[in-house]
Amino acid sequence: MLIAGPTASGKSALSMEIAARDGRLIVNADALQVYGCWRVLTARPSPEEEAALPHALYGHVGRDETYSTGRWLREVVPLLQRPVVIVGGTGLNFSALTEGLADIPPIPPAVRAEADARVAAEGFGGMLAELDAGTAARIDRANGARIQRAWEVLRATGRGLAEWQAETPPPALPLSQAEALVLRPAVDWLDARIARRFHAMIEAGALEEARAALPDWRAERPSSKAIGAPELIAHLQGKTKLCEAIQTAILQSRRYAKRQRTWFRSRMGDWREFPCS
Repeated sequence: MLIAGPTASGKSALSMEIAARDGRLIVNADALQVYGCWRVLTARPSPEEEAALPHALYGHVGRDETYSTGRWLREVVPLLQRPVVIVGGTGLNFSALTEGLADIPPIPPAVRAEADARVAAEGFGGMLAELDAGTAARIDRANGARIQRAWEVLRATGRGLAEWQAETPPPALPLSQAEALVLRPAVDWLDARIARRFHAMIEAGALEEARAALPDWRAERPSSKAIGAPELIAHLQGKTKLCEAIQTAILQSRRYAKRQRTWFRSRMGDWREFPCS
């Protein structure tokens, strides 16, 4: 079973209810809940919840590591041999699972460092201009991360991302063979839940998680993209008041939920909708 939905929509609670009822393994499909440095800020299941039911692919990646959709898919496939409920808000993971993913070699660290340096110096425009025509024609030009990824693939392999994607193998779990559910919460209901949840995160120790990350903080790490982390780090660095950091994090969470809803509408039209409000 697959459960997708925007942040704070109640996916985890639903997955645990189904897993407890059916004896399923809960498998994470969220790109940031894999990082061991964040539990509270990413709303990872609590230690008690993980002990009560079998969970996989939660908190098993180090702060410094880059975790890709390809790696997630390779780790998920062996788990499909038993009943699972795969839950998360990262649409690309679900697309890779149900539609297939091009087998692109890992990007060497030197190429990624070169890309990071270029982004810091000049933004994404230069990389976009250097992409092959096939990739440039289809890429989301407003998504810097996608542009950098496409440039890294071309730089590392000598082949454009579009060419790699044209050779995408069959999916590990075709949508026709899965029970796929996407949560469709009312916007006002979800916005209120996002605000309540972030305040609850602060009470549960989110600021302490950020303080533990502060001595070795590097904003460019993928793990540093956890919503709320940059805002709380800015507060701990004396740049903002805590109340301002909280409000900014809530706003960023709502914007992220909007992007998720847009993805789900455009890419998950064949999934069964589950309204919630």
